[in-house]
Amino acid sequence: MATLLYRLGKTAYRRWPIFLAAWVIALATLGAGAGLLSKPMSNSFSIPGIESVDTAELQQELFPEAEAVDAPTATIVVAAPEGQTLADEPYAGAISTLTQDLGALSDVTEGVVGPVEAAAGLEAQVLAGVDQAQAAAQEAGQPFDRDAALAAAEAQLASATPLSADGRIGTISFAFDEPTVLDVSPEAQDEVLDLMDTARDSGLTVEVSGPGMQVVEQHGASAELIGIAVAIMILALTFGSLVAAGMPILTAGVGVGIGIAGITAMTAFAEVPSSTTALASMLGLAVGIDYTLFILARFRGELDHTDDREEAIGIAVGTAGSAVVFAGLTVIIALVALGVVGISFLTAMGLGAAVTVAVAVLVALTLLPAILGLLKSKAFGGSFRHYRPRREADRTIINNGVRWARLLGRAPVVAVVVVVLGLGALAIPAKDMHLALPSDSTASEGTTQREASDLVTEAFGPGRLAPMLVVVDARDLGSDQDRQAAYQAVAAWAGGQDDVTNAMVAVSNENGAMILVEPASAAEDTATEDLLQSLRDGEAQIESGTGTTVGVTGLTAIQTDVSQKLADALPIYLAIVIGLAFLLLMIVFRSILVPLTATLGFLLSIMATLGATVALFQEGLFGLFPGQPIVSFIPIFLIGVVFGLAMDYQVFLVTRIREAYVHGATYREAVVDGFRNSARVVTAAALIMTAVFAGFIFMDDPIITSMGFALAAAVIFDAFVIRMVLIPALMYLMGDKAWYLPAWLDRILPRVDIEGENLHRPHLTRTSEGSDERVTADV
Repeated sequence: MATLLYRLGKTAYRRWPIFLAAWVIALATLGAGAGLLSKPMSNSFSIPGIESVDTAELQQELFPEAEAVDAPTATIVVAAPEGQTLADEPYAGAISTLTQDLGALSDVTEGVVGPVEAAAGLEAQVLAGVDQAQAAAQEAGQPFDRDAALAAAEAQLASATPLSADGRIGTISFAFDEPTVLDVSPEAQDEVLDLMDTARDSGLTVEVSGPGMQVVEQHGASAELIGIAVAIMILALTFGSLVAAGMPILTAGVGVGIGIAGITAMTAFAEVPSSTTALASMLGLAVGIDYTLFILARFRGELDHTDDREEAIGIAVGTAGSAVVFAGLTVIIALVALGVVGISFLTAMGLGAAVTVAVAVLVALTLLPAILGLLKSKAFGGSFRHYRPRREADRTIINNGVRWARLLGRAPVVAVVVVVLGLGALAIPAKDMHLALPSDSTASEGTTQREASDLVTEAFGPGRLAPMLVVVDARDLGSDQDRQAAYQAVAAWAGGQDDVTNAMVAVSNENGAMILVEPASAAEDTATEDLLQSLRDGEAQIESGTGTTVGVTGLTAIQTDVSQKLADALPIYLAIVIGLAFLLLMIVFRSILVPLTATLGFLLSIMATLGATVALFQEGLFGLFPGQPIVSFIPIFLIGVVFGLAMDYQVFLVTRIREAYVHGATYREAVVDGFRNSARVVTAAALIMTAVFAGFIFMDDPIITSMGFALAAAVIFDAFVIRMVLIPALMYLMGDKAWYLPAWLDRILPRVDIEGENLHRPHLTRTSEGSDERVTADV
């Protein structure tokens, strides 16, 4: 491979006009295709194999006129000042105007009713139901306990009324005239917010929650701009050259542009989820900078040994480029493996990002040499710092990487023990990790969603925001009397579960019934999850007793099931990613122990990251963040992104160690030489990613904050603790055994030359004793 890439690098450098033109044409063609042929990206996604989703489909079959679970509904919460009620003026008039104007909006369905009127209507309906039940009992000559019926009716009324007991807080429910939440336009949401502002002029507190009013904030663009600014500063300090600092940014931008344009153009031929470009943009920028940085740094190092720039870029692409290829393959494996989760938008995100990473590899291998061919001697122009490193007697460079490697070599056992115990201690809280999807009650403090949620909890209890729907299929029952008896039996069974405030038949017809179950706890509480499991555990028994088919759905049930699906897929995902990457690293390093330590080190850093995230964000350690569950997709997303970056750092660092070793250095000299040539570039790449991810910590959204912390912490733990401390310490301890590979396995594995053994390297000569006499430059 090294020979092939060596020739590719020299060709791209020598024939730079052709390669530059090819990339410009590719970018222009895909950009034009994206602009002219693309269709809107899909806002829908399927989640097969989830029980609550199957039950939601059954609900639509039994009640085609009912709102779907994913309908774009919303709830405006109004509150009068302390000591006042919503029936008092001017609040009643303001609410009346609000409901009339809200119902008149073109994007809102008709029938919007204020809380006072809705509560009175509901009360009259419930009392009428009691009267009808009493009349039916008297007609049949059966006894009827009116007091018991009224008590049951009052309990049902309390769980369904939109008006608080003191009349101060109420809810106004409405729905947008769109098929799904993601189809609601920002303009329609703004119209609702404007009406709310008008109602506030009366002195009312007016807030809104619900899926229909969810605002999808775009954090990616600002984060990428922050990342680019930080990257330029770090690259400038690394190379001491403004021109060199700009090249990784330029090539990464081209790679991301082509990747995003390609994904967008694919909408002309296939349905592409709208979330596909998010991960592709972020990860494409990250690896694009890393890959170009590594090859460019190697090119500068080779210039220390030759004045032939074409030869230098050939060697750089042949050696560092080989490492880039295999690093890219490990990232692609991690991204494609997201498909095992079985959630379409994650699969699409993984595939889109994998394509972008593949483009980043090709850009680093061909576009960078072409740009260097264009610039020639000006490649490191704009210099503001002259690099004059100290050298030893044999002319090898002494830098901080060398000093650090030698320091570790004095006490590798201590380094291993400190790292394992330290990260192991940080990982302990991960055993109590509670995964859940975000809700209005976990939104940022001060947002209208959070304020509305707090008002509803104050007035009605936390369970009002976490209703579940028990769907009863009674089509196999013969008579209406049998069906009504079955509905009541199912309602009584559901109401008898622990943590249930009330269960009542909300809607029924000749096909079945929908029974509304209100928990006593919030959607994100473990008690609510336990209730869902208890209901499902008892389904078989109630079905047998009533002759019906029963299922549980609702937004709370669906979110819980999605979280569980993600949690169940996590071990499988880890096994596939680590297993395939282990095989790939065995081919790269011709070793068993090196890939083993690389993957075990990654697991240790990930567990430490999850433990620290749980301690700070779930348990509320130090009081920095309010305690709430970890967003369910963060662990698998974290693993996919960080595994790719971690293997980048592993390949970049250890290939230089192996390169020195196969050219005759002892195992100790090889570790030092690897750090001499790669520590700076790995440090620069890790600092760039840490700064980018850390920028998300200061966002107002707690989900974005926790994700930014987790990503930044994972890069710090893996790059600076695992790759810079644990891995070299273990390689000191393993010695020559680090490169042991059984003969039978050596025959099976394909051979690839990524150390450039087959390349002509005059400065890498060996004496008859096998010692290494070479001059190397810091990268």
